[in-house]
Amino acid sequence: MSGGRKSRSVANALETVITTPSERLLKESHSLYVDNENGLVKIAACLGLRLLPPRKKIIVMIMGNHSAGKSSFINWYVEEHIQKTGVAIETQGFTFITSGRKRESLTGNATLHLYPHFRPLLEFKGIMDYLSAEISTSKQKKFSLVTFMDTPGLVDGDMVYPFDVNSAITSFGEQADLIFVFFDPMGQALCKRTLDIVEKLSDKCGDKLHFCLSKADEAGKETDRQRVMMQIVQELCRRPGLNKCGFEMPTIYIPNPQKPSRCVNQINEVCEAIEKSINQAVQKSLDQLDKDCDLITTSISNKLAQDRAEISYNKSSRFNSFLCGVLAVFLPTLFILSFLIDTFFPEDLNTLVGEEFATALYFFMRIVLYLWQWIPEDGQFVSVIIFGAMCYFFFVLSRYFARQRSKTLTKKEKKKLIEYIEYVQDVIKAKKVRLGSRYQPLISR
Repeated sequence: MSGGRKSRSVANALETVITTPSERLLKESHSLYVDNENGLVKIAACLGLRLLPPRKKIIVMIMGNHSAGKSSFINWYVEEHIQKTGVAIETQGFTFITSGRKRESLTGNATLHLYPHFRPLLEFKGIMDYLSAEISTSKQKKFSLVTFMDTPGLVDGDMVYPFDVNSAITSFGEQADLIFVFFDPMGQALCKRTLDIVEKLSDKCGDKLHFCLSKADEAGKETDRQRVMMQIVQELCRRPGLNKCGFEMPTIYIPNPQKPSRCVNQINEVCEAIEKSINQAVQKSLDQLDKDCDLITTSISNKLAQDRAEISYNKSSRFNSFLCGVLAVFLPTLFILSFLIDTFFPEDLNTLVGEEFATALYFFMRIVLYLWQWIPEDGQFVSVIIFGAMCYFFFVLSRYFARQRSKTLTKKEKKKLIEYIEYVQDVIKAKKVRLGSRYQPLISR
């Protein structure tokens, strides 16, 4: 037993060393949601709420025309040859490239199992055969916190895709944290299909879009690069959805020591954008954790307040039911007894029920008989019918109020809800505060 604990302790210490603070924070935030016993997802489900756990990694989608250097950039960032590269349309589907404990390749449903956020994309007919994932053990740069999404190379003309590629890329982009659009300066930069998708993405998630002039070292002289960039920017500005603001378009290319270039390489700016998005994801994860805790706390408080209101309503309904039931029985009984008592001599009644009770009965009897004598003889029959209807009405009201009771929480259910709210406030919130204070220097950069 001691050997097993020691090995686990060593493993945990090793994991702490090899993981970054951001990675640990996102992992711990995620675990607070998916814990089997007291995870926020489970607690929310008990309240009829649906929470999605935060992703442990950001998703960076890279799109552009074919041979724009998308796969080459991913290989460079990961520092491993994962994606095929070349001038042919190598990437015809969506490939997720992420880090893991062992190198493996996944397809179809196995890919969606890793990324449940993308399940709505099953609506695109034929896309399942073009979903795949590549898992690498690389820890280079910030790859442990990034999942790259390589998209189909886009071309105009007669190219037929096996699914609605425009809508699919737009939908994937809405789920991504960051979108890079690579423009190839070698003649395909103004691909109409690419520009159409960029315009749609700009309407829905323009803050995620980043434009890059890829393969800048192959664009000729500096004047040639500037001319290409001007053409791209002018074409983008012609689009109604893209002419609202200026554009930043860093020139990037894959560094090659054997092929030096005088072209300014701003590929590090792309890496900085990824790192900035990671830090934003850390802050967003903490903020979302805080909001979800407040949502659960408010929902439980409202549920308990609603239960107290229903208990009060049930008490009122029971009282009204009892009162109407008493009137439905007491009034006809009093009416009948009044005529029966009138046939007894007072001495006999005193002997039968006692002097005090007999006095009370005679008092009510005189009231009923006085009212009865006050009614004309020709109207007494109608009065009896009205009196019977009134008693029946009280009986119906009694049954109505009896059925108006609302379902309330059991003692066990209330105890569980109170335990949940105490756990969220005392444990989850406290952990969130500790996470925020521990990583404050990180998220404030």
